[in-house]
Order: sequence, then structure tokens, then C-alpha cells
Amino acid sequence: QVQLVESGGGLVQAGGSLRLSCAYSGRTFLSYAMGWFRQAPGKEREFVAAISWSGGSSDYADSVKGRFTISRDNAKNTVYLQMNSLKPEDTAVYYCAARFGRLTMSQADFSAWGQGTQVTVSS
Repeated sequence: QVQLVESGGGLVQAGGSLRLSCAYSGRTFLSYAMGWFRQAPGKEREFVAAISWSGGSSDYADSVKGRFTISRDNAKNTVYLQMNSLKPEDTAVYYCAARFGRLTMSQADFSAWGQGTQVTVSS
């Protein structure tokens, strides 16, 4: 049983930064690719970033490329999302997800999800 717990959300002004963390427990962390998704009010949940089990490969949504960085610390069973130059349109609930196997950007491929953490960016 995989469990994911996000933290680090909050209220920040436009142009500011936040770092989200996702603590993983359960099966071997190294077996899982990890991803971050977000859902804004009234919108569908969307892909943000994903990272391979080794951390050697990553993918980003075009809307966050150059501003967000996904990373993982396999010794701590934790994945991070560093968010810089935040914009009001980044406001959403951010979800961490785990996928057994290789890196993917498809939500349907992720089998375990956290409860989400709210990020609000004020203008």
C-alpha cells in the first residue's frame, strides 16, 4: 500500500516561490516514477511535472517549464516541486502521485495519489 502526503502549500505573492514536498511510504520508492498534478477551481486536473525512479529524467508541462523543478531524494522517500516566479494562474490544489514503472505524463498511469495541498498566488 502506497501512501503519499503533500506539504508546503500556502499563500504567496506573484513572483514568489514555494517548495512542495511529498512524503512517500509503502513499497520500494525506487520502483516508482513520481508526478505532480494540479487542479484549479472549475478546471480539470492537469499534469505539472514528473520524474523517473532514478531522478535522471523529468518532464514538465509547457506552462511551468523554466519556473518549476521536480526532484527526489530516494534516501528520504520524498519528492519535491520547487516553484519559482509564481503567477496567479498557478493557483490550484497540487497533488503528488506515484506510478509503478517508468516516467509518464498521463494521469491514468498513476495509481496512488495524495490528498493535495493548496497553493494560492495573489496578484
